[in-house]
Amino acid sequence: MGAVPERDAADSQQHSRSAPSDRVAAPEARADGARSLLSVLIALTLFSGLVDAVCYLGLGRVFTANMTGNIVVLGFAAAGAPGFSVTATLTSLGVFLVGAIAGGRLTARVARRSRVLALAIALEAVFVAGAAGVAFAAVTVATGWGRYTTIALLAFAMGIRNAVIRRLSIPDMTTTVLTMTLTGLAADSTLAGGTNRRAPRRAASALAMLAGAIVGAALYLHVGAGLPLALGAGAAAVTATAARTSGAVRSYLDRK
Repeated sequence: MGAVPERDAADSQQHSRSAPSDRVAAPEARADGARSLLSVLIALTLFSGLVDAVCYLGLGRVFTANMTGNIVVLGFAAAGAPGFSVTATLTSLGVFLVGAIAGGRLTARVARRSRVLALAIALEAVFVAGAAGVAFAAVTVATGWGRYTTIALLAFAMGIRNAVIRRLSIPDMTTTVLTMTLTGLAADSTLAGGTNRRAPRRAASALAMLAGAIVGAALYLHVGAGLPLALGAGAAAVTATAARTSGAVRSYLDRK
């Protein structure tokens, strides 16, 4: 029994020695988790550019990820501007809202934020793959059932994703809208008297969407809508797997 206090004292000393290193490791682990999560969100931003490039060019000037753009497009269509469709735009807006409702229910039912993120991206991969299948099967996605089915599948997927990303509340990483991101990049810059400490993520987000739009547009113009959507679905599946299996992402989101 006399050895117990000595062992307790030794354990206490060992704990005291390890505590500083633990305190040093914690910020490093958080920083690693933040970087891993940002990589996932940048990938999703790139997918948004790809999907909306295919939609706008191939589905008759309609968006399925960028609802700000859709509101403007709806105004063009309502005014009778040629090449715009009230029906197609309302379909995208309506199904997006249904997807956002589903995403909201998903976030309410799944407590762990890392799990709900991975699940949302996995669902996105499934629905985008379905849209790719329609694009391959239909004679055209510019009109008829192929157009509206593709719009519905993509808008639903993007509604789920946006609802989940909103819950994460990562500054400057909405994955679908860049207006405030670009505003922050300029307004917080040294030219405006700020430090712009988030400049790298803001710039990366803008460049990712631009890259996705370039890739999506180039593929659509050369091979049609099916292949870019299929590639987007495959990339989303890989991203979902990475988000689900990354210990850094899990640690960062579930302890944040």
